[in-house]
Amino acid sequence: MRTQVCIIGGGPSGLLLSQLLHRKGIDTIVLERKTKDYVLGRIRAGILETGFVDLMREAGVAERLDKECYVHDGTVISYGDEQFGISFKDLIDKTVVVYGQTEVTRDLYEAREAMDGQIVYNVESVTIHGADSDAPYVTYAVDGTEQRIECDFVAGCDGFHGVSRQTIPLSVRKEYEKIYPFGWLGILSETPPVHDELIYASSDRGFALCSMRNENLSRYYIQCALSDSPDDWTDAAFWEELKRRIPSEMAEKLVTGPSIEKSIAPLRSFVTEPMRWGRLFLCGDAAHIVPPTGAKGLNTAASDIHYLYHGMVQHYLDGDSEGLDRYSEKALARVWKAERFSWWMTSLLHRYPEQSPFDLKMQRAEIDFLCSNHAAQVAMAENYVGLPY
Repeated sequence: MRTQVCIIGGGPSGLLLSQLLHRKGIDTIVLERKTKDYVLGRIRAGILETGFVDLMREAGVAERLDKECYVHDGTVISYGDEQFGISFKDLIDKTVVVYGQTEVTRDLYEAREAMDGQIVYNVESVTIHGADSDAPYVTYAVDGTEQRIECDFVAGCDGFHGVSRQTIPLSVRKEYEKIYPFGWLGILSETPPVHDELIYASSDRGFALCSMRNENLSRYYIQCALSDSPDDWTDAAFWEELKRRIPSEMAEKLVTGPSIEKSIAPLRSFVTEPMRWGRLFLCGDAAHIVPPTGAKGLNTAASDIHYLYHGMVQHYLDGDSEGLDRYSEKALARVWKAERFSWWMTSLLHRYPEQSPFDLKMQRAEIDFLCSNHAAQVAMAENYVGLPY
């Protein structure tokens, strides 16, 4: 087989890139190691920046998003019983929306299938060959039969554990990583959200987050030890701990119920450089990971897709390689700013095992400064809704 762009990874970033390129007449094949049902069964975040929504519209897949998303004008920060709002709408006249990643992926799958886009599922033994040459190709196996795709470029959208990043030699790539000494225990419940905006809660007992998927589906998190297992936490124990970490006003209004999903996610910050090697381009989790504080994971992947998509269009339609040549530079400049914001919010709101009394005072002073300082609130709002591409 031959295609112009071979995309490894059938998650939202790979599908979005494929859809955008398809609408410009650029041929792609998407390789996915799991089934469609498996991909759609993954529970992920759902806060979308303005830039991501604009890309979905450009890809022609935003009709349901525009109808069903929940627009969020701001967020709430709390410390114990004290709380204050950060109004993105008032501060910078921008908003974010809540629309689950599963729904984003579903919309993209339907669009690709409607256009007869090529997606190959259940691929194994994916190997990228000749990425540093003028004739790259990708081999893989399905049901034990090896296949080969010749292409102009390879887009690695296959996540942290995928083959794409590992293809770049260690002599070329440099990796930066911070492992946080805690995780997030999260549950999904068929209950109404406790508040119409997200609540980021800091407390003496640790961090908590009150989020939602829709008016009858809520997503809640609490900071927990890395050694914890979801089985260590009954639903009742989770709800009681959550109530201890959020303002009493909210705790009294909280509607509890059985969890329909429960998991623990470790937190890490990770970046690999460069994000391009020859004709191989890394996108999303294949190149960088952020802690979920600040909701930047899917959105940083979208910014990568923005730069790569426009670089591909410039190459194929205008005969100009400037966008592709500067892809890594442009993508990393924005990635590091997103990493900084996610690290800052994580440091602001969580409890660390090694914190001294002085550290705790500084953390509280930082929250007080954010509460009282207009410029600090503007900076947070600009970062939360997404820096410009």
